[in-house]
Amino acid sequence: MSTIKSTLSDENRDVAGEALQGALVDLLDLSLLGKQAHWNVYGRNFRSLHLQLDEIVVAARNSADTVAERAIAIGTSADGRAQTIADTTGLPKFVEGPVADSEVVSIFIEAYTRIVTRMRERIDTTESADPVTQDILIAITQELEKQSWMFQAELA
Repeated sequence: MSTIKSTLSDENRDVAGEALQGALVDLLDLSLLGKQAHWNVYGRNFRSLHLQLDEIVVAARNSADTVAERAIAIGTSADGRAQTIADTTGLPKFVEGPVADSEVVSIFIEAYTRIVTRMRERIDTTESADPVTQDILIAITQELEKQSWMFQAELA
């Protein structure tokens, strides 16, 4: 039980907390996918993709921190343990070993499609439960959609 008290009702706190936990897991997994790809990408577009992946990791980690701190602020917990991420992520698994730059782009297009879809569902569920949490999720989704666009543009 949390010692942090929120002005949200228990029901609204639980709705917001569940949305924040799901977002936390997906964002942490996105940062892990980004690092795995960063280390293992090869090909003609290696350099630019290598740098882009580091940007993704930083953005995902910063967003995860924002989400986790919001969860704590409303009196729920934040669970970013490796096992929790592995058990509950909605993102695709990343392949082992070296990965061609074109495959990395395709993997991240799929990852962004999934995470944006899940974030939009969370935005819908938090609309009346907690507009502050919803606002945080909207801002993060805006950045995720921007990154998705950039990956899709690489294949255009």
